[in-house]
Amino acid sequence: MADKKLDLKRRNEVAWDKYDKKDMKDLNELNDKYISFMSKCKTERECVNEFVALAEKEGYKNIKTLIESGATIKPGDKVYANNMEKTLALFVIGEEPFEKGMRILGGHIDSPRLDLKQNPLYEDTDLAMLETHYYGGVKKYQWVTIPLSIHGVFVKKDGTLVNVVIGEDNDDPVFGISDILIHLSGDQMKKTLATGIEGEDLNILFGSIPVEDKKDKTRVKTNILRILNEKYDITEEDFVSAELEVVPAGKARHYGLDKSMVLAYGHDDRVCSYTSFDAMMKIEKTDKTCVTLLVDKEEIGSVGATGMHSRFFENSLAEVMNLAGDYSELKLRRTLKNSKMLSSDVSAAFDPNYPSVMEKNNCAYFGKGIVFNKYTGARGKGGCNDANPEFIAHLRNIMDKHNVSWQTAELGKVDQGGGGTIAYILAQYEMDVIDSGVALHNMHAPFEVASKADIYEACKAYYAFLLEA
Repeated sequence: MADKKLDLKRRNEVAWDKYDKKDMKDLNELNDKYISFMSKCKTERECVNEFVALAEKEGYKNIKTLIESGATIKPGDKVYANNMEKTLALFVIGEEPFEKGMRILGGHIDSPRLDLKQNPLYEDTDLAMLETHYYGGVKKYQWVTIPLSIHGVFVKKDGTLVNVVIGEDNDDPVFGISDILIHLSGDQMKKTLATGIEGEDLNILFGSIPVEDKKDKTRVKTNILRILNEKYDITEEDFVSAELEVVPAGKARHYGLDKSMVLAYGHDDRVCSYTSFDAMMKIEKTDKTCVTLLVDKEEIGSVGATGMHSRFFENSLAEVMNLAGDYSELKLRRTLKNSKMLSSDVSAAFDPNYPSVMEKNNCAYFGKGIVFNKYTGARGKGGCNDANPEFIAHLRNIMDKHNVSWQTAELGKVDQGGGGTIAYILAQYEMDVIDSGVALHNMHAPFEVASKADIYEACKAYYAFLLEA
């Protein structure tokens, strides 16, 4: 009977109801740090670089450096592995043998966006333009007529890496994609939302001043290349070996008159990655080895050398175990099998403007804490990881013990669609995995919205998991 009362209380209350002054102070401090992070880190490389800098201040050491020096590690040591500046694994070594299992938090740090094509720059009717290729699941019409910035790197033939951020400082220019004026949009308005803006039409207006040489057939493009060369010492050819991401310009913001929410680009999934990282930084000594794994390419299927399907995590774990003098292939397999993981990714919050896509008894709500999704997938659970009830019961006990507000949800009505995460990939090792994270409005839009209470509760949940799972 007591369990039933607790469950009903959890379902009916919002997290805000339980906070005292200290909670509110901690909540606001966490969210202020998160807003600063989200304003600064809009690409995978920026996230990894920031996380590495913060982790090193907390005593984490680079695995590569330890291997090269012939060092060893012991319980209590903190190490990290950096894969191509886009994927990061952090470890706090536990007292128990690795093969008894680890506690793993896993999120992704890529977000839907527009990427510049390899040969993006061209001129049309005295306007310099950039061609793009959208990345991940986007509603293309949401990306027109908003201010955009460019983040990324040029890599020159000699290997020199040139970092680029244009459009974030107050004095920077911003860029954008035009739309047809309403007065001439008769044909466009007859199209569906999916086809109203075509992928090949997501071309960025980049400049309009020509060079003085009137014999030059691409005077505006030439001027743009001159500006880029003067500022970054790059040429048009360097676009071929560049990685340039087009993202919404501007800082993350407090949202709502009561400042109860956060508006930002890239909540999916940096809101879970940041809170996982923050929780990880609080772990000093632990019985079981704790891991926070932040990966790339989730939005396009977790593929490639920096996606979850790569062997990066498995290889990094092997190196860590070897540094600890506890490696064998069998021990590695046992370690993975006996581990427990929260696959930390966002969920969809109920939106009063669009109630028809949700089933109210099984959806997430703002302010009710971290969301546990037993399964995601599409329609008939296609492509999902379906968590075991024994693991869910274990998590219920941990969350309630640590006074964490939590809720369960599906990703909308059964036949509306669906989505996936990295959970099923780690579950292939036979470990217990469940999806968990923060619920959002506007998921995959240029700007998404999250509740500050849910961000705070997610951080608490991840810390509790690392302590006791």
